[in-house]
Amino acid sequence: MATWNSRGLRGSSLEDIINFTIDKYEESGIALIQKIPTPIKPININHETRQITLAYFDKKSTVDYIGVVQGIPVCFDAKECTSSTFSMQNIHTHQIEFMEKFEKQEGISFILLYYTHLDEAYYLPYRDIKKFYERSEGGERKSFRIEEIDRSYKIRSYQGVPMHFLEMLNHDLEQREQGITKI
Repeated sequence: MATWNSRGLRGSSLEDIINFTIDKYEESGIALIQKIPTPIKPININHETRQITLAYFDKKSTVDYIGVVQGIPVCFDAKECTSSTFSMQNIHTHQIEFMEKFEKQEGISFILLYYTHLDEAYYLPYRDIKKFYERSEGGERKSFRIEEIDRSYKIRSYQGVPMHFLEMLNHDLEQREQGITKI
């Protein structure tokens, strides 16, 4: 199966690809997912054009996306990586805390991680993110290598959906039902 970049969206940002994907899901009636804007506090506004010319982040954001897939609450963040090693500094404590609370409310949390140099995207279940985070907080390795992630969570394109991550959400749900919690 072709990768999502070969589907006519080459050169688009990861966010554009995800937004296109969630639009397709919404059109199909299988999911309603929204991009969460980063809260900002405007400092300078050009009153003629009504454009913000200077602003700062008002507060910490939680995750990039939140929604529901056929009755299942989901939240996720999108990350890019230019090498085979992903630094845990790219996942902030407040994001981990939010995903943890979301999971406790029976929601599903995950990260969509795109390795730009490999042109490969992966779904990282929260349980794996948490293990990597706890490892780094425990004074051990502060990153993880692509070899450490579950490669069965590789995201494919499918029938016009460039980053069909719902297939991997289903895989995650199946593993949860089977009690699989290891990396």
